Amino acid sequence: MNRLTLATWNINSVRLRIGRVTAFLKREKPDVLCLQEIKCLEDQFPRKAFEAAGYKHIHLSGQKGMHGVAIVSKHEMENLETPGLCKHGHARCAAVKVAGFELHDLYVPAGADIPDPKVNEKFAHKLDFIERMREFYAARAAKRSAPPLLVVGDINIAPEENDVWSHRQLLDVVSHTPVETDGLKRILAEGKFTDIARAKHKPEEKLYTWWSYRAADWKLSNRGRRLDHIWADKKATPLIDVASYQIHTAERGGDKPSDHVPVTVSMSIGA
Repeated sequence: MNRLTLATWNINSVRLRIGRVTAFLKREKPDVLCLQEIKCLEDQFPRKAFEAAGYKHIHLSGQKGMHGVAIVSKHEMENLETPGLCKHGHARCAAVKVAGFELHDLYVPAGADIPDPKVNEKFAHKLDFIERMREFYAARAAKRSAPPLLVVGDINIAPEENDVWSHRQLLDVVSHTPVETDGLKRILAEGKFTDIARAKHKPEEKLYTWWSYRAADWKLSNRGRRLDHIWADKKATPLIDVASYQIHTAERGGDKPSDHVPVTVSMSIGA
């Protein structure tokens, strides 16, 4: 068996941070990188920089000035039909088959600030997106012929108590409200997913992948949330090297960082 390393990263504008991305690729050498919030149209994507770095296989779903997801790979990829998760048709999903498994790259709506779908359409959209995810992945889990599946990306929900800096203070803050966390847990259960982060780390361990730009010193205050996820379905889970799971916290520092950091994991693939 060979090994494949997968990375996911909400880059918050790939053109602005292409130097950081290519440096990360050179240093960590993942085989596949899933990006979210690329914030560009497909013809604006810095394709040549990725090709020069050895990632010649590229799948894009772009949108002008906002959203957008991309998958770049050293391996050949087969483009798959995009799951119908976004009622507005935003560029928030990409699906490919690579190295024998299916890979979904998702950027779930953030939901704005008010956790009330009656007065906040963006939060209503988020809840609709979550419900569509539950339905789609539950139906897929029932198909015996489906290949192993990994779902990665910026899910914009911190599901567990220690996925946020203060469970008590964030219960009414979008990304950690009960309606969101319960919805995510239903997706995991009905889709028969393993949350790889929590397969490695005990429930009492604090895990963050995002720190707000609003903090004067993000590292000192350390008020983070785990918004970026890697999930493996029941066929993919035995292939995952859980111990290899890593949050690359250092990427939150330095010049012009994204407010998210990359997350990586390795898995076994066929020879």
